[in-house]
Amino acid sequence: MASITLHGTPFHTVGELSKRGTKAPGFELVHSKNLEVVTLDSFTNKRKVLNIFPSLDTPTCAMSVRSFNEKAAGLDNTVVINISRDLPFAQQRFCGAEGIENAVTLSTFRSTFELDYSLLIADGPLMGLASRVVMVLDADNTVLYAQQVTEIADEPDYEAALAILK
Repeated sequence: MASITLHGTPFHTVGELSKRGTKAPGFELVHSKNLEVVTLDSFTNKRKVLNIFPSLDTPTCAMSVRSFNEKAAGLDNTVVINISRDLPFAQQRFCGAEGIENAVTLSTFRSTFELDYSLLIADGPLMGLASRVVMVLDADNTVLYAQQVTEIADEPDYEAALAILK
């Protein structure tokens, strides 16, 4: 169980993130553009940045989508996957309003993703949502980097996450 905060108030997640060198769990999530089920294997042979957050309706989450998609745009063989419990319709509306055309945005609304990745918020005002996490996976889905942001209102460490891919 990890301890994180929201504006200084502590709460917890259901477990601990996968460690560097371990295989990331598979997933089945819903794509925001066509409502199709997408799996981790859908990105075979690509390096992956999993940008996981509570909801696009918060400024920090929205900023992370914009920032990761901008900063990772030039990386070879790499895809940024934005993951939240938001409905696919809200995700698509956000990307359209922000002019983000090539973002991969997936919804966890029909899955156990947050539990499987041990980042479900277990108590407090955001209970039931994902904590703010960045995971970088290699082409074989081995975890290269994992950060659970301790203050959920803070942005992730973009540079540290992307440095491992350069």
